[in-house]
Amino acid sequence: MQIVPSIAIKRLAIKLRPSAEKMVKKSHPWIFADSIVKQNTTANAGDIAIVYDQKKNSILAIGLYDPFSPIRIKLLQFKKPAQINSDWFLQTLQNAYALRVPLLATATNSYRLLYGENDHMPGFITDVYAGVAVIKLYAAIWFPYLNQIIPHIIQVTKCTTVVIRLSRNVQALEQTYGIYDGQVVYGTLTNEVIVFEEHGIQFSANVIKGHKTGYFLDHRHNRKRVGELSNGKTVLDVFSYAGGFSVHALAGGATAVTSVDISKQALQMAAKNAALNTHSGIHTCMAVDAFEGLQQLIDQRQKFDVVVIDPPSFAKREAEIGKAKNSYARLARLGTQLVTSGGVLVLASCSSRVLATDFFEICEQNMKAMGAFFKIESKTYHDVDHPVIFPEGAYLKCAYYRLG
Repeated sequence: MQIVPSIAIKRLAIKLRPSAEKMVKKSHPWIFADSIVKQNTTANAGDIAIVYDQKKNSILAIGLYDPFSPIRIKLLQFKKPAQINSDWFLQTLQNAYALRVPLLATATNSYRLLYGENDHMPGFITDVYAGVAVIKLYAAIWFPYLNQIIPHIIQVTKCTTVVIRLSRNVQALEQTYGIYDGQVVYGTLTNEVIVFEEHGIQFSANVIKGHKTGYFLDHRHNRKRVGELSNGKTVLDVFSYAGGFSVHALAGGATAVTSVDISKQALQMAAKNAALNTHSGIHTCMAVDAFEGLQQLIDQRQKFDVVVIDPPSFAKREAEIGKAKNSYARLARLGTQLVTSGGVLVLASCSSRVLATDFFEICEQNMKAMGAFFKIESKTYHDVDHPVIFPEGAYLKCAYYRLG
């Protein structure tokens, strides 16, 4: 399969500073530019970098060189030699698929097949929506290998269509590689909006123009849980986006659901997703800034049996961590005031730079500061199709608090 023109690949010999070498020995997948002390030749995106032990001169790891990123080498293989070729990619994809098999045994036909570094494919994401595989590339290192990888994705997933999405930094290289964001590289796509199933609930994803690959699959297990908590209840879904929690709540028998998001377009998607499923509850949408919307509801003395607050990442850079923590504190305080006695407050974070222990402590301290009595029902992390093999790969955390 010829997706891109053939690109010649070089092999590099790399040696590192002792501190970086120590991290590689722990199977950390990132090597920063300033960690490299010896490199035998200049390199292009996707060239194979072989990292050698300083003293023993044995192979520590193998990765791909990225001249466009401060993470200069992204590692694929640790501790033992390997040929990074078609067979290696097939085995890697088969290993990834095997982890998802239990999920696919449920009434679900949408899943993340490749979660970047955590599936030994740094900067390479693949989500599947009902027979459509959507690849999202966050690094140019993968262009030389697409002709090998995509046929294996088709083979492993049995998908009939493959779409390529490119992150903003990679879109700048579209002309160089002849691939553009939203390109259908295999099969046909009669409608860019794909309807898929998640634990028996119908949703839609715009695989050409939607955020990321078209939808956020990571909260699947939490959405199911909220649906199970919602029978006969009133539910508030804050930062609802396309209505993931709202739709599960309605399908789960909620009497009324309020979706809050600043984006009118997102709320239209939420309404359409709700309409894909049978429900009798009342669905109300509020297009407003979440913090303002929460205060409005408090001022109106409204209460809900289940309140879900799942904001986007507040800390994409280290400098934003303090502000993010303040935002989580505000949300915990606001949310606490909107839950009925005996109701459930669900608080979530997808900021990888805010550790789970810190996030939960912030939530609980601020709930107590509001005079709330609560029981921690559970704390959840990544679903099965978002495995974590290194600290920076973990980002999702969610807590369920039953208020007294």
